[in-house]
Amino acid sequence: MLNRRDLLRSLATIPVVGPFIGSGIGRNGLSPDIVPGRDYFKEIGVRTFINAAGTYTMLTGSLMHPEVIQAIQYASKQYVSLDELQDAAGARIAELLHCEAATVTSGAASAMSLGMAGVLSGIDPEKAAQIPDLTGMKSEVIYQKSHWVGYVHALRNCGVKLIEVETRKQMEDAINDQTAMLWFLNYSNFDGEVQWKEFVEIGKKYGIPTFNDCAADVPPVENLWKFTAMGFDLVCFSGGKGLRGPQSAGLLLGRKDLIAAARLSAPPRGNTVCRTNKVNKEEVLGMLVALEVYLNRDHKRDLELWEYQIKKISDNALSVEGVETEIHVPEIANHVPSLRITWDQEKIPITPSSAREILRKGHPSIETMGGNKSIDITTWMMNPGEERIVAERVKHVLKNART
Repeated sequence: MLNRRDLLRSLATIPVVGPFIGSGIGRNGLSPDIVPGRDYFKEIGVRTFINAAGTYTMLTGSLMHPEVIQAIQYASKQYVSLDELQDAAGARIAELLHCEAATVTSGAASAMSLGMAGVLSGIDPEKAAQIPDLTGMKSEVIYQKSHWVGYVHALRNCGVKLIEVETRKQMEDAINDQTAMLWFLNYSNFDGEVQWKEFVEIGKKYGIPTFNDCAADVPPVENLWKFTAMGFDLVCFSGGKGLRGPQSAGLLLGRKDLIAAARLSAPPRGNTVCRTNKVNKEEVLGMLVALEVYLNRDHKRDLELWEYQIKKISDNALSVEGVETEIHVPEIANHVPSLRITWDQEKIPITPSSAREILRKGHPSIETMGGNKSIDITTWMMNPGEERIVAERVKHVLKNART
């Protein structure tokens, strides 16, 4: 055995890289092979941009608040039981959002698959392992034609058949002993004949679970509890949009029995249809903290900032003769001040698509939406001050095209 002198002599040969000898942690709190200030995206040839478009998955959603990053870093340095963490985080989320139960998922689409699996299997683990083979289980989901979106594939992953209807009568006529669930796309509420309360009423009347996909429907903050309180049995939200949590996280809220059933198909269980939908400890904790931060924000002040930013960009665009702008707030999804810029192309001979491409390829790069008809802009995903850059660049592009 080494005596104290021999031990100290042997330790002296180990490089000192920080407060913990041989720990691999440097004085700056980073691994010694991590260099502060590295521009990782630039190193691999990926451009960053000012996000004037919104919380689109293709644009990597939102930027997390510092508190969320802190929680992720904290979680990354310790081990916990995934199920224990989900139990505890879910209980806290349910408390915050005034619902029976909750669980963190790997996004809103993952929440759809998990919720669907839970409805099909109930609390029978053998049925959970059997999905997407639905032998002996109900197998149909009814939804309104106006609510169709590609994300319904997340339901089809569980093997169900989707039944499309347009009216209440068609919906009730389609209900049979194979109907497992009624699915609703929140931002299409006003596009369908059967709207929120009536949809829930039909589900209750026939004893069929109702699921509301609210992925992009925060803000307003009260949406986080509005739809479970209304009577929807399951509701999901994206974590990486308005909540500004991890982009690969989401929330599934609702009835306690259905959340428990959904968890039977969630990792760490391996022989299930949702084993691929893993959410790790960093994302679970990050999602919880993102929710806490969001609930404690001054939402009135956020709105005032976005209104100011949008008006600044609008005023700059309007300073170019021939330009028109419209400031609006979408009724449901992405319920934030938004700007639509159009112009007389005889006076300003450039298409919106070309103008958007110039903004994208400029320095710094600016991402907008709008396609061939307009330049569409939101500011809620910008860092403060970036609205000035966007305002000047939009004005410059349109003014140069005019001259």
